[in-house]
Amino acid sequence: MRAMLLLLLLPCVLATSGSILPPPGGPVHCSLATFDCTVTNACGSFNDRETCHASQAVYPRTEAELVAAVASAAREKRKAKAVAKYSHSFPKLVCPGGSDGVIISTALLSRVVGVDVEKKQITVQSGMLLRDLVAEAAMAGLSLPASPYFYGVTIGGLLATGAHGSSLMGRGGAVHEYVVGMRIVTPSMAGESGEVLAVVLELSADDPDLDAAKVSLGVLGVISQVTLQLEPLFKRAVTFLTNGSDADLAEMVDVWGLHHEFGDIMWLPGQGKVVLRKDDRVDISTPGDGLNLGMFRDRPTSDIARSRLEEEQLQEKGSDAALCSVSRNRSMVAEQLGFGLTNDGKSFTGYPVVGYQHHIQAYGSCQEGPDDNGHQEQQLCPWNPRINGSFIYNPGLSVTRSKAKAFIKDVLTLRDLNPDAFCGLDMHSGILFRYVKSSTAYLGKAEDSVELDMAYYRSRVRGTPAMHADVFDELEQMALYKYGALPHWGKSRSYAFNETWGKYPKLGEFLDVKARFDPDGVFSSEWSDQVLGINGRSPMIPGPGCAVEGLCTCIQDSDCASGYVCSPGMLYPDARVCSIPRPQSTIAQC
Repeated sequence: MRAMLLLLLLPCVLATSGSILPPPGGPVHCSLATFDCTVTNACGSFNDRETCHASQAVYPRTEAELVAAVASAAREKRKAKAVAKYSHSFPKLVCPGGSDGVIISTALLSRVVGVDVEKKQITVQSGMLLRDLVAEAAMAGLSLPASPYFYGVTIGGLLATGAHGSSLMGRGGAVHEYVVGMRIVTPSMAGESGEVLAVVLELSADDPDLDAAKVSLGVLGVISQVTLQLEPLFKRAVTFLTNGSDADLAEMVDVWGLHHEFGDIMWLPGQGKVVLRKDDRVDISTPGDGLNLGMFRDRPTSDIARSRLEEEQLQEKGSDAALCSVSRNRSMVAEQLGFGLTNDGKSFTGYPVVGYQHHIQAYGSCQEGPDDNGHQEQQLCPWNPRINGSFIYNPGLSVTRSKAKAFIKDVLTLRDLNPDAFCGLDMHSGILFRYVKSSTAYLGKAEDSVELDMAYYRSRVRGTPAMHADVFDELEQMALYKYGALPHWGKSRSYAFNETWGKYPKLGEFLDVKARFDPDGVFSSEWSDQVLGINGRSPMIPGPGCAVEGLCTCIQDSDCASGYVCSPGMLYPDARVCSIPRPQSTIAQC
């Protein structure tokens, strides 16, 4: 059932809301308090390296102020977008259409609304960080069973992009599968004179529109509150098992998630190694108070910058041997450190690491700390744009589990053509395979899927390709075009979303809900229209060097970097990748 609240707002309400000053840090920067603004992401760069502009940013503290912001934008026929305190998406999800749009920040909407211990439910405002949500749940003796691995994201942001962990059991590894209620503010027209009203829609678990709202790309309105179904507090036991051979990788990926509730697989293709995460629930009485610090723990900025400088020098040198040597050393250190797991919150002493769910499921101590309030060197994330730190491509692709084995066998064949070409992936933990259960969400996974996440070097100089970028592009295109993979809404490069709409069986139902919730497209943008296939637009952005940046699939040599040519893939001939011209063989004449 759905409850609906209609409020007629006056322009002065938004003026009050707009006077709220933003919190420190974040992706939004304004020249005059909350006017003449730009928005980017936590890395300081979208896929196209452009910065988005908006005329104003508002920071509502209450749902009433949120309603006021939405109503004012609709009345003035300005585009609007919700932006979390920290935006981590590479695509332009947070960019309002045009330059006179309004940014509606949820940074100050970050509180717990209520906890119902008997029903095992928690209701929070959409700007609450995942870190704080799982901690609040634990204080009530409850656990959120699924979450992405990084906890510096907000509940509204992670729902918009379909963020997930890894599980095929229970409700699965995606957070949106645990949503049982939502309050969302949408624009609407009402009244004889056509005055603009803001609408607060309350969607319950049995409302079919919840399947549209719980993965929405932010195009339906602004989420105000979310209610999640939890479980009694539980513990997990984690052991990482290293396999020195990847010969059986396809078979391992096929079955591992069926046997371990939170299991995943990290593949280091350049080294031919597989790291299996054995991760399951254990009885709450099992001894252990482990803590997952992950690899995004506190690090001095000098260490972060030094790691990046080393990678830049390796790329400039262009030596496969040197790159592979460094990648092996980095993965060896990560293995010795238990991949960020600690047995007592400080140090890793051995497996299994047993700990409470909220201490194991996610991490990210670099997200907030002294950097927000001062100038101390500690607790900066590696991707913080204020330092010369990590700068990567991070495509995420999901292949249905029914096709995953054949796909991985193809990738193994591609790797075997030149194993050293994959050391650039090993530098950033290789390829991570996670499991995502099928979903009722219209923009979720229609079938049980295997998600692969890979990260590799991105130059800070536009149009400069990474070493062996043609191999990574071939792998990605083989997944997208041969195996029908879905790109991750918050990670993938622009070209990967070409014809995305044809891969979602319930897209039509989603667009019907969108037409009802936001008939004038206040929360739509050129980017969202493109990826949803509205008006037949394509997210491809043609132009010189477009393929280097992942903005297009190359058609001609000019789409590539200088000195590169647009070529078929080595294994998958339908791929079109930018490669260095191969020397043509000469035939001796008699």
